[in-house]
Amino acid sequence: MSGELTIGLVGCGRLAEVGYLPALRAARGVRLGAGADPDPQRRGRVAGDLPAFEGAGALLAEAAVDALVLASPAAAHLDDARRAVAAGVAVLVEKPPAPDAAGAAALAGLDPAPWVAFNRRFGAGQRAVHAALPATGSLDLRLELCYRRAGWGAHVVGDEALLDLAPHLVDLACWLSGGEVRDVQRATLSHERAELHLALERGRARIRCAADRPHRELIEARDARGALMTRHSEGGLVAGLRARVTARNAPHPLVMSLTAQLEAFAQAVRGAPGGALATAADGHAVMTVLDAARSRATHAAPVAVAA
Repeated sequence: MSGELTIGLVGCGRLAEVGYLPALRAARGVRLGAGADPDPQRRGRVAGDLPAFEGAGALLAEAAVDALVLASPAAAHLDDARRAVAAGVAVLVEKPPAPDAAGAAALAGLDPAPWVAFNRRFGAGQRAVHAALPATGSLDLRLELCYRRAGWGAHVVGDEALLDLAPHLVDLACWLSGGEVRDVQRATLSHERAELHLALERGRARIRCAADRPHRELIEARDARGALMTRHSEGGLVAGLRARVTARNAPHPLVMSLTAQLEAFAQAVRGAPGGALATAADGHAVMTVLDAARSRATHAAPVAVAA
């Protein structure tokens, strides 16, 4: 495959409007070819003069695209990915890849399997943390992700914090440590918040998510003695005020990470290494941890993560 990769964007909600649309304009080697969404106004805003359809099935039947990005609700991902695979079209599935581990396993079982859009792997700060960590030795990770759901303005989805935010942090824990989660030692869950303590193959990770607080992202990595190895932080009230004054014209971090992810996706579709691009197996691993967290929240003992 040569030339630009033509992308069909399925799901024209808030993430598409403020994230994928500008990222598709900025990314090298890709272009938007069509959009799909049940709401005609949403798909019109994102697709513009390009072909626009009610769903993935109609898009695949009538538009010439090389790949789909599924930015639709998680419950629709599996059926749309199956349609794309049957049509010979590559797929990038937004997180969460499915509502649960069973759906994520079915995605991973497709041939070829889709990739999963854990875009925080492509953030500059997250990449710097990954590069700074040694390949061996115990790690103590602290991961936080907060935002105000009401300020984001999602059109449809209002998932619990565990499904909305925790997939990013569980994936980062696995990606940064280079291993899997062994068990969920603690889980405190509500609709707007999730706190998890995970036992990793290389140590532990403490995860905190909130969908009712100002934007803040944090990664801290310490060694077995508790010494700080590396740290990345963004957001917070002071940073938000500073950004309004000094970075009005700077690319949004979300757009920057999605741009890099789209470029990696295009490389992978062409058969080249996709770098940090997450696989469907990575997505299944994350959803298995989330299922175990739900179980741990109602049990008194740690819950092992199923292989």
